[in-house]
Amino acid sequence: MGAELLVPAQAEADDVVLAWEGEDVLAVRLPQLSESLDHILAAMERRHGMPLAELDRKAKQEAVRLLEARGAFSVRHGVETVAGALGVSRFTVYNYLNRETALSRGKAAKGD
Repeated sequence: MGAELLVPAQAEADDVVLAWEGEDVLAVRLPQLSESLDHILAAMERRHGMPLAELDRKAKQEAVRLLEARGAFSVRHGVETVAGALGVSRFTVYNYLNRETALSRGKAAKGD
């Protein structure tokens, strides 16, 4: 996800400092959420072996489902970023999200 490891003395207020037996041993600087989304999209492209925009509709819907599970749409401009990567409109991404929500509700109603 693009985290950076640091010595504890270099830690800033937003960094996570890890301690072992009461002694600070390592600091981790996490990337901004928007940077994490870029890393997630790049990893998805590597996994598919092609740009996400070249995936078929079903694969794009699955990508949106996975991205939603990872919190991609809680990031500011997340829908726009994902839409750009998939080569679709924001409206299409929202449709994919609504479709997934409807399917989940249907399964819950049936007791699946």
